[in-house]
Amino acid sequence: MAEHRHIRVLFGEEDIAARNAEIAEVIAAREPKDLLVVAVLKGSFMFAADLMRALHRVGLAPQVEFMHLASYYEGTTSSGQVTILKDVESDVRDRDVILVDDILESGRTLAFAKDLLAARGARVTTCCLLEKPGKRAVHLEADIVGFSCPDLFVVGYGMDVAHSFRELPFIGVIEPGDGFSA
Repeated sequence: MAEHRHIRVLFGEEDIAARNAEIAEVIAAREPKDLLVVAVLKGSFMFAADLMRALHRVGLAPQVEFMHLASYYEGTTSSGQVTILKDVESDVRDRDVILVDDILESGRTLAFAKDLLAARGARVTTCCLLEKPGKRAVHLEADIVGFSCPDLFVVGYGMDVAHSFRELPFIGVIEPGDGFSA
């Protein structure tokens, strides 16, 4: 396992926490009804958990569900094909759904999930922690974005490379010479 000193921090813990609080305020201002947070696994789990707590602090009481979608598999670039590994269990019809993802890059995964939930009758708001502008393969813009991210492969705060670095409380870039290639 590479040591943390080889990871350059892009977005620190405090910045992420402050942005989560701001995002919760934005969501609360929309006065959602029967709010359901749907987290896209695996990368968004930390963001979704912290966002849920932030939503509680602004007076909301959302339920939570998870979708496990795959397009990256073991690599660092999208395969272009989205597969459902786990679907939501709740009925989403006539609910306000915040669809939470870690990073908006090609847009395929988020567009797939948004279209699926909307087809089931949900009012979907997309919320991504990170956005890489200019990387879209499909026409999609997130409704709420935490941070604009440079075109680098990032890890931490739920995001990984080969199942490593998800536990980091910040978002960073693996520096060359650490044994991982991204």
